[in-house]
Formats: sequence, C-alpha cells, structure tokens
Amino acid sequence: MSFYGYSVINNNMAIWNRWEAFGSTPYTSGDTLGNLVFAVHAIGAGVVAFGGALQLVPKVRAIAPTFHKINGYVYLVTVMCLALSGFYLSWIKGASPDTLSAVGTSINGFLILTFAYLTVKTARNRDITSHRKWAIRLFLVSNAQWFLRVGVFSYFINGTMLGGTPVFGDIFFPFWTFGCFLLPLGGAQLYFYATRSRNKNVKYATAGFLVTMTLLMLVGVVGLTPFLLQVMSGEQLTL
Repeated sequence: MSFYGYSVINNNMAIWNRWEAFGSTPYTSGDTLGNLVFAVHAIGAGVVAFGGALQLVPKVRAIAPTFHKINGYVYLVTVMCLALSGFYLSWIKGASPDTLSAVGTSINGFLILTFAYLTVKTARNRDITSHRKWAIRLFLVSNAQWFLRVGVFSYFINGTMLGGTPVFGDIFFPFWTFGCFLLPLGGAQLYFYATRSRNKNVKYATAGFLVTMTLLMLVGVVGLTPFLLQVMSGEQLTL
C-alpha cells in the first residue's frame, strides 16, 4: 500500500512495471484513467487487509461496536470497489498476465460482491452466526491476491527444498489462479463443519489441515517479504 501510494504522490507510477518480469505491466503511459484505477485498486487492497482483520476481532466488536459498524461500511465499500476495478483492469485495461488469470480475477470479483451482499443481509436480519461466517468468507476472497503471492513464494521455496526446480509455467500456476480463493474458502467451510461436529477425528483432521496450511503460508510470507523490499528499494528483482 505504501509503495503504490508513495509512487502516486511522487508521480513515479512507471515503477509499477517492475512486475513486468512476472507477466504484469500495470502502468501504461498516457492511460490516466487506467493508472488511477490500478492505484485505487492496489491501495484499497491494503485497506481491506487491515480493516477486514479488525472486523473479525471479537473484542473490537464488543468494546467498540460503533467503530465496528463504521469500519464495516468502509470495508464493504472498499471491497466492492476492488471487485469492480478488478473487472476493469482485467478486461478493459488488460493488466492480467493472460486470459486464465482474468477469468480467475472475475470469478473472485463475483464472489466478493455476492459475499458482501450476504454479509449485509444477515447483519440486517440480525442473524449474527451466519453474518460472521459470511464476513469470514468475504475477508478470504477479498485477500485472494495476497494468498496468490504468498502461495507462489511458498511453492518456489518448498519445491526447491524438496529437490525440485519450480519455474513459472508449472501446472501449479493455473491451479493456484483459482486455488488462491477456493482453497481458503474450503478451509473455512471445513472449520465451520468441524465446530459443529462431535466426531473427534473430523476435528483432528481439520486442525491438521489448518496447521499445515498456516505453516505453508508462513513459508510464503518469509519468501515474499524480502522480495517486496526489493521492489520498493529499486533493486534488481530476483526469485
């Protein structure tokens, strides 16, 4: 978020194309509208990540209900803007690396809009249990691009550690185009089921799955962090 915000303030949006080696060229000279939409989209993703996380903290809801409500409205407006701007960037600006990525982004966008509607609907109906579930689902699909990047770095690191030679173009990448939002949703649904189940084996299996996914995600975060620092510092990008 700071990287994109700082580049806009300093009128250095061309630096966004440091992602070109990875198939993404978000900045287009002369395309003021497209560049502005991308900037809003990128900065809004940071708002969604932090604002959405606060919405899911029970103590925040209990101690500051007014903040929870206002932050919720800001969050919902932001995620809807992200979904709509994602459609524009994918199909009009052509910022997606390929058609499959654009399709994945579009499906993710439709899920965001659907889950946002259901989150609001259940809140208005005071169905708090369902509201929390839809809010969790909305948070997961809204952060799909973060899962995408973390997953890619986890794949490269773990694949290399296991003796493989992971490269762009592997079957993992078309899978992860959709898996970055479907797998977290599946994990959430499994968690919801396990909390209702009295079967200990189901609970153990769910716990094992979630722990495994968390560890894989942590590996990805460890790999992604220095890479993002390279992007912001202007150093040559390497994997």
